[in-house]
Amino acid sequence: MSNKVAFISGATGGIGFQVAKRLGQDGYTVVLNGIEDDKGAERLVELKEAGIEAEYYGFDVTDEHAVTANINAIGEKYGQIDVVVNNAGGLGGRSPIEGMETDFFRKVMALNLDSAFFVSRAAIPFLKKSDNASIINFTSNAAWNAGGPGAGIYGTSKAAVHTLTRALAKELAPANIRVNAVSPGTIDTPFHAQIKATKPEVFASWANSIMLGRLGQPEEVASAISFLVSKDASFITAETLQIGGGQALGI
Repeated sequence: MSNKVAFISGATGGIGFQVAKRLGQDGYTVVLNGIEDDKGAERLVELKEAGIEAEYYGFDVTDEHAVTANINAIGEKYGQIDVVVNNAGGLGGRSPIEGMETDFFRKVMALNLDSAFFVSRAAIPFLKKSDNASIINFTSNAAWNAGGPGAGIYGTSKAAVHTLTRALAKELAPANIRVNAVSPGTIDTPFHAQIKATKPEVFASWANSIMLGRLGQPEEVASAISFLVSKDASFITAETLQIGGGQALGI
């Protein structure tokens, strides 16, 4: 068993799974989280076939009590947690703020902000036991440009994650725990499968707004996170790394 442990939320597909795979290749025991237990079981088989030590814990990261119980169980089992990747999140749907249902507002904030807060808070005592601890959060261009139509609250939640990242970095620096965020641009994942299948011309056009002229791959986000949690990045904290081929600047 590896003596390095990484917890990745929302890790049963897309970017989260590629992060788990890469950290597993880097020598971590990876603990995947998700809410689709069948997918979790499939991903474990895939990782173990690749020679990666892995476990799956099925729970909802917006549920405070479930988060605390499961993170405590993971921390106590392994004695420490070295890396936390707060990947779980999402758009949650679209709605203009005028007329927005309060439940919708709460759902989007819970999905993106509460989840990162609950997991980080529960993991801190176990991160303090590591000699190279990191938290990685996921923000978005929407944190700066307030998102597209109906995504204003998504943008607001991601702006809060950006500030939470910096707040945690300040607070945890004396414990030598580094906290950074990544801000992926448009990444070619199953998240976009529907539009790719039904409106391929729209999907193809997205590349036109990206300086490098293409969409990103989940592996490219995973490799950036691999660097940020490594000792090569030992003097980097409170930063947000754009992984978008220059998309944040527009062209």
